[in-house]
Amino acid sequence: MNVRRSAAVLAAVAVLGAAAPAAADPSPSPTPQALPSALYGDADPQYDGVWRQSLALLAQHAAGVEPPKAAVGWLAGQQCADGSFAPFRADPSAACDAKTMVDTNQTAAAVQALAALGGHDAVTEKAVGWLKSVQNEDGGWGYTAGGASDTNSTSVVVGALAAAGERPGEVRKGGKSPYDALLGLELPCTGKGAGAFAFQPEKDGSLTANADATAAGVLGALGQGLLAEPGKGEGATSGSCVEATTPEQAAANGAAHLAGALAATGHLLAATPGAEKQPDVGNTADAVVALAAQGDVTQAKKSYAWLEKNAAGWAAQSGPAAYAQLILAAHATGADPRDFGGTDLVKQLQAAGPAAPEKTTKAAESAEEEKDESSPFGVWWFVGVCLVAGIGIGFLISNRTKRQQP
Repeated sequence: MNVRRSAAVLAAVAVLGAAAPAAADPSPSPTPQALPSALYGDADPQYDGVWRQSLALLAQHAAGVEPPKAAVGWLAGQQCADGSFAPFRADPSAACDAKTMVDTNQTAAAVQALAALGGHDAVTEKAVGWLKSVQNEDGGWGYTAGGASDTNSTSVVVGALAAAGERPGEVRKGGKSPYDALLGLELPCTGKGAGAFAFQPEKDGSLTANADATAAGVLGALGQGLLAEPGKGEGATSGSCVEATTPEQAAANGAAHLAGALAATGHLLAATPGAEKQPDVGNTADAVVALAAQGDVTQAKKSYAWLEKNAAGWAAQSGPAAYAQLILAAHATGADPRDFGGTDLVKQLQAAGPAAPEKTTKAAESAEEEKDESSPFGVWWFVGVCLVAGIGIGFLISNRTKRQQP
């Protein structure tokens, strides 16, 4: 999905060929001039339009900014009649059919964004109904309906269910819940990759550690979504692993594995076959969110500091979903996304979307009032200054391989 092209997308391409989103309708891609003005980013949206729009809206919400109504309306309007979402529908008025490449990741991301913003219950309820209808017998989800369950897709759906007020553990198929699927995709505590999550089993049934899947699996096992809140647990101890029989233990194991992988350099490495290993900024941002959600604030903040020094250029090149990832990492660690190593992530994200004056949410306004009232001069001093001076803001996914090693 553009900046966060997940292992799920790549696997769907490999397994489903022309039926997969990355091999969708071969008609010419829309030109930037033809793209909807309400869409974030000007890159081809046919594989990640809904995903990056959802991340952009979630990130603005996390930063206390009300997204433009046109952007929210565009996202809600992309839904098919059965509740699912495709990456991009150039003509939303046309009915979805068998050729419309809907998928679980776009649908789950849209649910998370629209549920966070509120006022779209009919859309989210229909989307959740579709997600439930395509749950696999093992309790998980694949990228497309009927596809083999994978950690990334299962986890993003868990986040959608939780955002919509469902209890993920009670959403079952064949007697299995999403947590059963995730437990089955975690490596044992012995051998290489102990405690990590695999994307999917190998052909021989074995599991291979995958950094992207591990970050997603930790959030899924915790019942959290893309907009994760800081955890209150004891955090993760690098190298610690206890055979998991509960989702909570699975999350702790996965976080410990990530903490160990991040400890030396503060970042994860991309494992592109045949290429020199380079820092994987997108995966590192995801790992920061996962660790913070688990409660390992210390390592999360260390890696966030690495991102502050190294990620601004990556985000500028990658687009709105990248800025959104970094804002979500800031939110999870309690950092200020407006001061990201000298870059205002919120401003940069807003510049990639519909033009609209910044408008803070009531929660953000309340927090600002409390901050003002706590100052020695009080809120009225601030008001006086304003009167004189006046008041003048790309989980789906960096290009990575399915068999990535942490």
